[in-house]
Amino acid sequence: MTRVGFVGAGRMGGPMIGRLVESGHEVQALGRSDQKSRVVEELGARPVADVTEVPDGADVVIVCVFTDEQVRTVCLDDGLVAAMRAGSTLVLHTTGSPRTAQTVAAQNPAIAVVDAPVSGGPHNIAAGEVTLFVGGSDDAVAHARPILGAYGDPILHVGPLGAGQAVKLVNNAVFAAQIGLLGEAVALGRRLGVDEPKLLSAISNGSGASRVGGFVAAAGSVATFAEATQEFVSKDVDVVRKTAADLGSDLGLLDAVIDAGIRP
Repeated sequence: MTRVGFVGAGRMGGPMIGRLVESGHEVQALGRSDQKSRVVEELGARPVADVTEVPDGADVVIVCVFTDEQVRTVCLDDGLVAAMRAGSTLVLHTTGSPRTAQTVAAQNPAIAVVDAPVSGGPHNIAAGEVTLFVGGSDDAVAHARPILGAYGDPILHVGPLGAGQAVKLVNNAVFAAQIGLLGEAVALGRRLGVDEPKLLSAISNGSGASRVGGFVAAAGSVATFAEATQEFVSKDVDVVRKTAADLGSDLGLLDAVIDAGIRP
């Protein structure tokens, strides 16, 4: 049994905590209000009231919040990283800039940091089969892997610290671009007199099929799917554009279609 500290018992983090508890790990999770504490208890974990209590005695600490800014606030401003004991490992599931993970790691050289953004939803986590793009040293990833295995499969070690974020950002840029391409395909089909749901269903069974196309076909229309995914995809696209610009690059041809994929 491993003691795990957890910040972010929300839509994605909640199922992670549940899987960790079911796998036999002892979990202590941040619950800053009575309501949040009750949620943590219902998941089978022990609530703690302050960020600095989360890593107390923990071998691995996991952060699963919504934005890059929240990661910096929790890890740096609120003192999570400073409170972690030497030899422990911090896992960052939030999709953000590779530089954030590297900045966090620099604040406490006595700990290991792994960036492991998630591809999938709460249902994938609950089933123990969410995809994790993982960046970090071989030793750090090996240390975190038994914990991540409670809900992650596959766990893809894609390079050094920050590489997980880079892969996730590219993945989501391609995801948004595919939605945009499908929107253009539907517009072409409409001009040719083909009904959108029938076109999407047919493409899903042809050589133009893709995982995204299957999701869109199940939603019934490109607009419906784009509206349902706009919040998180828009956030990630903003991050990848900023990250590319910071590195003196851009999204190339992806930019030509990506806006159509994130605006319903």
